[in-house]
Amino acid sequence: MLIETKKLTKTFGGLVAVNEVDFTIEKGKINAIIGPNGAGKSTFFNLLSGSYSPTSGRIFYKGKDITKLPPNKIARLGVARTFQTTNLFEQSTVLDNVIVGHRLRTESNLLDAVLRTKRFKREEEKCRDKAMEVLDFVGLTHVRDQLAGSITQEEKKRVAFALALATDPEIVFLDEPTAGINPGETEGLADLMEKMVEQQITVCLIEHKMKMIMALADKIMVLNYGEKIAEGTAEEIMNNQAVIEAYLGGDASA
Repeated sequence: MLIETKKLTKTFGGLVAVNEVDFTIEKGKINAIIGPNGAGKSTFFNLLSGSYSPTSGRIFYKGKDITKLPPNKIARLGVARTFQTTNLFEQSTVLDNVIVGHRLRTESNLLDAVLRTKRFKREEEKCRDKAMEVLDFVGLTHVRDQLAGSITQEEKKRVAFALALATDPEIVFLDEPTAGINPGETEGLADLMEKMVEQQITVCLIEHKMKMIMALADKIMVLNYGEKIAEGTAEEIMNNQAVIEAYLGGDASA
């Protein structure tokens, strides 16, 4: 396993957003987290990426306890994520947006940047090369010089993928990666997720498009009111009565 949580819990005042969730994310797989709105899915992601500190419980990455690590240190370990809302520097080019991602892997400091040292120039070139590599991977080299604010919503989703991939991750958390795009574009992003796994990048996503999830995910966890109510393959989830009552109902093919 790549990531494991043990009794992971997050409360906000009297609200229990995530309640003693045990979960394992398998390396080299597409893992999915589903559940109704307000089930605790994004909170769970925020705990795993270090954006939130757990109220109790533990998070392990490759066997190492990362429960108290800040987001930047978790990212440097190989954990990347995207967000429901794609936030880009819209007045900068697509290429410049993605270059930012690989700076996580550089050592240059402010003085290097001011003095334009050899290290700074060398690392800037590496960042550019990495950005070009991941833009090619996600199919966006043709828009690399366009302003990020001028491209389509689907292209912005791909830029978010590229930005995450530029950090050289072992796992990418994708928070509703296909929200706001049409079925054909959704299929294209699903293909991209499978391509990522082929490159040994583990994927974990939150998604509401059940047809895609059931066809794509190797393993699915279902949250409801912050609690894990089911975990298993797509077939197991679709036939789980607790899941049907809580979430899927007659909409499993939507």
